[in-house]
Parts: sequence; C-alpha cells; structure tokens
Amino acid sequence: MRLWECRVKAKYMFEEFLRIAVALNGVGITPTLMGSLGLEQVTKAEWDPKDIDIHVPGDPRGWEAPDEERIFAAQQIEQVMTVLGYELVDLHEFEFRRDGLSVEFGVIDTLQEFAGVEVGDLELRSKNGVEFYLPDRHQFLAIYRASSQDGYRNEHNNSKDFKKIEYLEDSLRAG
Repeated sequence: MRLWECRVKAKYMFEEFLRIAVALNGVGITPTLMGSLGLEQVTKAEWDPKDIDIHVPGDPRGWEAPDEERIFAAQQIEQVMTVLGYELVDLHEFEFRRDGLSVEFGVIDTLQEFAGVEVGDLELRSKNGVEFYLPDRHQFLAIYRASSQDGYRNEHNNSKDFKKIEYLEDSLRAG
C-alpha cells in the first residue's frame, strides 16, 4: 500500500473511531484508543493499522474472565455497534465488523497489571466534543514492551511491536 493510501485509510479509521466513541459517550462510556491507530495519533508516524482497538472498563481478570462477563457494558456496546451497522463476529475477541473493518474491544482494567500503566494516568482527550483516553509515548512504550513478551503476538504480528518499541525509545531519547 502506498504512503498516501495508508494515510487515507488511517484517517478514515480515526474518523470511524470518533463516530463509535461519540455513540459510546452517549451511553456513559469513555473509550481508550489503543493499538496502531492510537499510536499514530500520538506519534504522527505511519503504523498501518489493521483494525480499531478500543479498551473499555471490564473484569480485571481480562482473558481469564468468561467471555460474556469480560466487558462490563457488553450489551450496551453491542447495541451501539449494531446501530452503527456493525455485526458481532467473535464474542471471545469482542470483535465487530462492517464493510471489512474490524473493531475489537478489550479491557482497560488489565493495563496496570499487564504493562504497569495506571488507567488514571491516561490522558483524557476531546476532539469535536468526543471524549476518549489515549496513552502517551511513555505509556505506549510500556504497553508494547509488555506485549512483545507475548509469543502469540510476535508470531502473528511479524514482530511489528519491536519496530514500535525501537521508534518510541528513539523518539523519547531525542526528546
């Protein structure tokens, strides 16, 4: 994919995130934008996001919790996503799809144990009246360092996390 195509895709994905986030705000949920799309918002570098990763309040046991109990507001989120034209395609991953775009929901309450990042330290952002949380560079570095320890991610992400770690370390050293 050419650079301009990647930028257009990422811009579309971020606009779609905002559309989802405003609907979530409407039911009392302030989402956290994670993954490559979130990292792009912080670094302004191209990370070619494949999906939209959104974290919301849930069971601190994370993957250890039963699928139907993991996300606290799962019913509300499913209703919001259905109204927006998405279909739940994987309960375990809490993944929704529409027109080839995947949106996956994770549990923000595992962040402290997983990466040593306090949820209360995440920056609350507002864009066009839409509220969402976004990790900063230091927090993303801690998250990607933790995720790089996961053999499954390394096997299925072509070690993309290591490139992100190197980029974040270099940019933080440079100031």
